[in-house]
Amino acid sequence: MIAIQVLREDWADPAVPLPAYATRGAAGADIRANLPWGQRTAGFTLAPMQRAIVPTGLRVAIPYGYEMQIRPRSGLALKHGISLPNTPGTIDSDYRGPLGVLLVNLGAAPYVVAHGERIAQAVIAPVTRAAFDMVTDLDQTERGTGGFGSTGRS
Repeated sequence: MIAIQVLREDWADPAVPLPAYATRGAAGADIRANLPWGQRTAGFTLAPMQRAIVPTGLRVAIPYGYEMQIRPRSGLALKHGISLPNTPGTIDSDYRGPLGVLLVNLGAAPYVVAHGERIAQAVIAPVTRAAFDMVTDLDQTERGTGGFGSTGRS
């Protein structure tokens, strides 16, 4: 198990739980909205097609060699069209700033993000670094230069 150090922002509500796995088999830990004082009662309204960074009130230290992937919650996506425009978002091991979740409302109706609501999932994954070498030719493959949709539909 990898240990992720978590620091709560001074302004954050300590009653909002830290990221946690909902079940033993869950790959992602649920991340919750931790709204500023003025929004905690009414929530934050995300209009259709609006993008906004929703605060979590947290900062994290991810061990070198790992990343934190921020992914949408499937229930919010299915029921309300709430997703992440850069999914998965990556939190690098050397980032120490505020952890915000960039949400987008792809639904037809405004959506109110409630204080303490589960808004995304965090998946901790190993990072493999690569060396990029300039060459004069690439090896040939069966697919070749075929791009989007080139391998068919079925």
